[in-house]
Amino acid sequence: MTDKRTLISRLSHVSRPPHLRQDFAASLVVFLVALPLCVGVAVASGVPAELGLVTGIVGGLVTGLMRGSSLQVSGPAAGMTVLVLDAVTEFGLPVLGVIVLTAGLLQMAMGLLRLGRYFRAISVSVVEGMLAGIGLVIIAGQLYPAVAAKAPGSGLSKITGLPGAFLDALGDSGALASLAVCAGTVAVLLLWKHTPAKLRAVPGALAAVGLATLAALALNLPVATVEVRGLLGSVQPPPLSAFGELAGVGLLGTVVAFTLIASAESLFSAAAVDRLHSGPRTQYNRELLAQGAGNAVCGLLGALPMTAVIVRSAANVQAGARTKASRVLHGVWLLLFAALLPGVLAHIPVPALAGILVHAGAKLIPVRALAGLWREHRGEALVLAVTAVSIVTVSMFEGVLIGLALAVVKTAWEASHIRLEVTDEGAGPVEGHLSGNATFLRLPKILDTLESLPQDRPVRLDLSGLHHLDHACRTALENWAARHSAAGTEPVKLVTAA
Repeated sequence: MTDKRTLISRLSHVSRPPHLRQDFAASLVVFLVALPLCVGVAVASGVPAELGLVTGIVGGLVTGLMRGSSLQVSGPAAGMTVLVLDAVTEFGLPVLGVIVLTAGLLQMAMGLLRLGRYFRAISVSVVEGMLAGIGLVIIAGQLYPAVAAKAPGSGLSKITGLPGAFLDALGDSGALASLAVCAGTVAVLLLWKHTPAKLRAVPGALAAVGLATLAALALNLPVATVEVRGLLGSVQPPPLSAFGELAGVGLLGTVVAFTLIASAESLFSAAAVDRLHSGPRTQYNRELLAQGAGNAVCGLLGALPMTAVIVRSAANVQAGARTKASRVLHGVWLLLFAALLPGVLAHIPVPALAGILVHAGAKLIPVRALAGLWREHRGEALVLAVTAVSIVTVSMFEGVLIGLALAVVKTAWEASHIRLEVTDEGAGPVEGHLSGNATFLRLPKILDTLESLPQDRPVRLDLSGLHHLDHACRTALENWAARHSAAGTEPVKLVTAA
């Protein structure tokens, strides 16, 4: 009898996954955090709300099952909102699936080619500048639905048009009611952390949207609500004709932007999540492959692109998740909600979702980090600020490229440290000694000093202390040496390392 009980006990232990209780509880928390964000990101991106849920479901059931980062949670991200909205506006919703599918295939190719680790070499200032720029555009764009107005197309026009939009709202009772719902949502998000611990068991975003929905229904407020099409009605695989758009240069640039930004955001999120727990570390190439597989499926379904999302991932870790089962289960709960309770979405006020996105956009702007950088590393602060401003004034893709180019120039400038020591005792030859890295970036400074040396005395310039001498510098130094000495004076002598 004892042996039989022991065998049953062992079999029940084997059949039950380890840490099931912790992962089950964490999955419910992540589901409640993800639900309003999935809907809000979809509405802000100009696509049906259900497509945000589809991307969250794929992030749980497809990417969640794959290897890479065990506790990171994927889904639609606020950081991609601006890019998706621009793509939908320019190319149309049917082409969005083509863009996301192609970006996913590129991510999978990069993962298979083991390129994931190279994303860790991207300047942190560029990434933070990218997120700051996205945050500014999100805030500006979502303040329009907050006052029941239509947002302009470009990031700069969104910002410059805000004063007029708010002035127009002052005489419109519907716009004021919408603004009150948005402001109340943001207030709940900011104050929720100060509520009793029992209340904080409900995620702040869910509480804010729930309270806004109840207030709108109870007071019969004249505010716009989410349009519902139904899950099957919203899922529209891209037609074959849409794939012909890939021949256009503009669409290919958008695909590259989707690929690079989604990959960078996911892998930087993975690095941040790794610092939150002591479990297995992220395998970057496998994580990139998993993200690509998820985006490929999202593209086939015509849904939003996915990235790893730090808010959901942090909630997953803090809720006590131990394995990837928690993120898979969160996808199951999203699927059940989308299938059984889609009508609930129709009661959610659009300005409440705008408040969620305004709060999320503000969190993308690293105000404290920028202040610290300005005090200690002004070059990095400049890269961050220029990247953000470029994204707002030009576009997402071009802004990131400008930031990367500026970061490379800054690094090259800092790496080209050079020192020129001149010894002149008043008689005899003038001794010069160059050390460091001589590049074309420092050439003006070098030549200014050398050209100030006396021309009527012998000059000996020692180059043996240089670690690097590029072609431009070598040619300029040889030309200076050839023309510097006056007639009758011994020519300049250049001494190189043996």
